[in-house]
Amino acid sequence: MEYDIEEMKRKLKKYGQEHLLNFYDTLEEKKQKRLLEQIEGIDFELINSLYNKTKNENIHEEVDVKPIEFIDKYKLNGDYKYYEEIGKKAIREGKLAAVTMAGGQGTRLGHNGPKGTFDIGLDSHKSLFELLCDYLKTESNKYGVNIPWFIMTSRENNNDTIEFFKKNKYFGYEKNIYFFIQGQLPMVDTEGKILIGEDGLIKEAADGHGGVYESLLKSGMTDKMKELGIEWVFIGGVDNCLVKMVDPVLMGIAIDKNVTAAGKSVVKDNPYEKVGAFCKKNGKPSVVEYSEMTKQMAEATDENGELLYGESHILCNLFNISAIERMGREPLPYHSAFKKATYIDKDGNKIVPDSPNAYKFEAFLFDAFGEVDDMAILRVKREEEFAPVKNASGVDSPETARKLYNDFYKLS
Repeated sequence: MEYDIEEMKRKLKKYGQEHLLNFYDTLEEKKQKRLLEQIEGIDFELINSLYNKTKNENIHEEVDVKPIEFIDKYKLNGDYKYYEEIGKKAIREGKLAAVTMAGGQGTRLGHNGPKGTFDIGLDSHKSLFELLCDYLKTESNKYGVNIPWFIMTSRENNNDTIEFFKKNKYFGYEKNIYFFIQGQLPMVDTEGKILIGEDGLIKEAADGHGGVYESLLKSGMTDKMKELGIEWVFIGGVDNCLVKMVDPVLMGIAIDKNVTAAGKSVVKDNPYEKVGAFCKKNGKPSVVEYSEMTKQMAEATDENGELLYGESHILCNLFNISAIERMGREPLPYHSAFKKATYIDKDGNKIVPDSPNAYKFEAFLFDAFGEVDDMAILRVKREEEFAPVKNASGVDSPETARKLYNDFYKLS
């Protein structure tokens, strides 16, 4: 594609972003082309709007937040088998696909590479990717179908992720694995100027797990799913080594109750655990962040002494494909995060900050829940389904995940 540089310069001047072409002439041809592609793809009105919101982030709309109903998986009694059989039938008919969001790097874990390639220290030394793949292969064999696995990468780790799978012969699951890349947005400094990275290109950051719907749609993966006869899609993160992507009870409840979305929860450890909790906002399913909770909300209990806002959102959700398509067409609100970002200044100097200096913008998966009228919430046991690897040590670390994994599979 040919680009009109002069027209592009006029556009950049309009938005005060002329510096983006400062080093264009010094770039090799391939990078020049990529930079022009990046500029062409930027929605400058959106970026301006997001930057302006960072200056008014303390202004919040009035929202009516209420507790949400849930079903405890282990108090279903006779209904357990009923829902399980409905789900099993749909799985055997090949109606389920799994999506793993794996766009992150393992930097916080001291790992150089995609987070999914991280070894949590099991005796087998299997990576997170291999653990998830083993699980999917076992479930596929159990139900006599091949459950397709869609893996969302980022521009930053896509090539390394695919190379890792090639090197490991796709763990014997090659024909059922599909890769797609999540969207990105430019990072901006405290003056609203878009940053230039060390490579001379625009510094971008992944648009958050909320970008999964749009990315599935734009990459053609929803079309591929429909081609395969998929009706239900489980979406989870790569860093939970106990994630149960194939759950006939969850599927059965969603099908029986005729809802297009369902989520799994675990009971909060304590009223102040730093997790989002399922709720209803203005009558629609949603998640209230721990930072949004008042002390009164956090400690509120029902007649049984259980927390009213105690159902932690653990990023384990099931959607009908029609809901994903609807969510992917509707733009989600973006949230800003203030981060440290190395960049090249207007004079060509590399700046390595020692404190946050730039905003990244990301959408949250649960902000789309309001697009559905109702959502089934299934409470599960933490020790059976939630072993995240987020920190190098302490809570949600390789050590805690390893113990949970070994205990669950009776490996220790």
